[in-house]
Amino acid sequence: MPRYFFNTRLGDELISDPEGEQLRDPDQAWEIARAMIRELLKLEGAEGGLLNASLEVTDDTGEIVLEFPFTEAILDIPSEPVTRH
Repeated sequence: MPRYFFNTRLGDELISDPEGEQLRDPDQAWEIARAMIRELLKLEGAEGGLLNASLEVTDDTGEIVLEFPFTEAILDIPSEPVTRH
């Protein structure tokens, strides 16, 4: 299984994930990234500019697989169409 690294970018600063996590595919990495961001925001709140941060998920070669802005993790997109009555 491939290893993915969840690096946090806050402005010009990059906080590297030295260990990473073995996951089945980029879709699972997206799910983990979203959960990580939501948990961090729940614990820390939006203080210190966290809403301006993003996770840069990289693979074993260091290539960015996805960039996940913290603000996107707090948006709930309904799976059902929204109708108005």
